[in-house]
Amino acid sequence: MTTAQTSPTTSTAPPPMRLRELAFGAACAAALRAATRLNVADALGDTPLSAEALAAAVQTEPKPLRRLLRALSCYGVFAERPDGTFTHTDMSRQLRTDDPHSLRDIVLWCTEPWTWDAWPRLDEAVRSGRNVVQELYGKEFFPYLNEDAPESADVFNRAMTTSSMQSARDVAAFLDLSGATSVADIGGGQGHVVASLLEKYPSLHGTLLDLPRVVANADPRLRPGGTLADRMRLVPGDCREDVPVKADVYVIKNILEWDDDSTTRTLRNVIRAGGPGTRVVVIENLVDDTPSMRFSTAMDLLLLLNVGGAKHTTASMTDRLTTAGLMIGDVRPVNPYLHAFDARARDRDPAHTSRTAGRRARNPRVPGDRRFVRVLRSRRPLPAVEAARHRVLRERQVAGSYAVTYADSRSLTSRNSGCPATLAMAGAGSRSDSMRCR
Repeated sequence: MTTAQTSPTTSTAPPPMRLRELAFGAACAAALRAATRLNVADALGDTPLSAEALAAAVQTEPKPLRRLLRALSCYGVFAERPDGTFTHTDMSRQLRTDDPHSLRDIVLWCTEPWTWDAWPRLDEAVRSGRNVVQELYGKEFFPYLNEDAPESADVFNRAMTTSSMQSARDVAAFLDLSGATSVADIGGGQGHVVASLLEKYPSLHGTLLDLPRVVANADPRLRPGGTLADRMRLVPGDCREDVPVKADVYVIKNILEWDDDSTTRTLRNVIRAGGPGTRVVVIENLVDDTPSMRFSTAMDLLLLLNVGGAKHTTASMTDRLTTAGLMIGDVRPVNPYLHAFDARARDRDPAHTSRTAGRRARNPRVPGDRRFVRVLRSRRPLPAVEAARHRVLRERQVAGSYAVTYADSRSLTSRNSGCPATLAMAGAGSRSDSMRCR
């Protein structure tokens, strides 16, 4: 077989063959996992090697290894040269442990044993809207991971750490915390984001909140004896249960992908801890504004399978934040993959807002009701948030409860009984171990 060093990641096959290729997608994922676990990328340096030489280095049989590398080369991971030797490509280098942009642990995480149990049940999750892990293992995902699959938990933490390290500098460069004296990183994993912020602002004090096992392995800069330890507080805890942290600014990065109840509880815990006017910066991957819809939509489905969660659109994130009690002031890209929602807690307690919304739900406003128009016009948000809110109101249908069509600010139609969450949003004027999927 002779192949040029190309990356045929986009198939030009006719539709019937392309569909067959897609049906065998699991073979590609399994091949990636096998090559990663065998450390093939580390064994292959800058000099091309034969399958026999590589097999000796990684202790495999030469012929099956050649078949594995041939399969991966079809996707641009490694390349086979005319003389039958193999060499690196830009993608295969990212499987190396020493590559500064290594995705090794992320590849392993996305192909852990539990995923092979869960994917065949995707149709069940689509029917029910619930995760399949509870039925598979008799417990929710993170208890299963920590109690029954500690190796997978370790892989998860390494993968999230890798992702967080790669984005932490972008977040620190993006955020303007001038005037703030303290920042809390909620569900922040090992604390790479808060560490980068403390390095940027020498007078800033930080707090990291995550599960006990995670903060125990925080970034060395943050632990006792570290360069930032004197300005740092490590707090073990579950932000879904409580946020015992007071700060000027709260950063929540890539953790609000659980079920809606967990997301809302986390946000309200943060608002309760910070108080009225608290600044909350939520940073997320968005499924509707990304350079790779294939990756983000696949992650979206994986979240459905394991925690019943979802990747967010701009509209759905806006919905979650405003419903929880936040007013969004700005939505901007941090880098090509992340967007930041810069918000502040309303002056009114979220629980009170929820109760008020409940009363409104029992007595919903109707078109032409001046009280409702006044609510809509108050605290008018920025255009990006306004557009997102309009999309939510136009598209969202809450089953069996309330449906809204919002073509423009003069056309509002409701039917059946009111939905507290939707009314609260409209009235706002503006959605393992480690918590984070960074």
